[in-house]
Amino acid sequence: MNLTERLNDDMKQAMKSKDKFKLSTIRMIRSTIKNQEIELKRDLDDNEVLDILSREIKQRKDSLQEFEKAGRNDLAEHVAAEIDIISEYLPEQLTEEEVKEIVKQTIQETGASSKADMGKVMAALMPKVKGRADGKLVNQLVQQFLQ
Repeated sequence: MNLTERLNDDMKQAMKSKDKFKLSTIRMIRSTIKNQEIELKRDLDDNEVLDILSREIKQRKDSLQEFEKAGRNDLAEHVAAEIDIISEYLPEQLTEEEVKEIVKQTIQETGASSKADMGKVMAALMPKVKGRADGKLVNQLVQQFLQ
């Protein structure tokens, strides 16, 4: 079952169980996916849906930080709950140690030796960790290893 089908099934289940919060979150995700499909005039594959899910989580994490800074715990809890629901659809997340190993391997593969090679490393690295690691963490680790 692909991600779009899984989202549809979970939406139906949320309707049946009257879980309004989960239902609204899934509808929001499906709306974003549908808008992208309309823009591209074709159905999205799982990788493209993963990109959308990752982007949605990143936006919510940014919002979460801002809400916490502003002391808006009510909004922070709401956004954190949305992150939990969206995270269910992402593949198993890599640990920091696993990401470090992948970063080291990629640096060796690309022959990078300085921060000037960072773009080359990131281009080779991101497809390997797509949807399974936070881009900010990956970026920090690459910078750390290229110093």
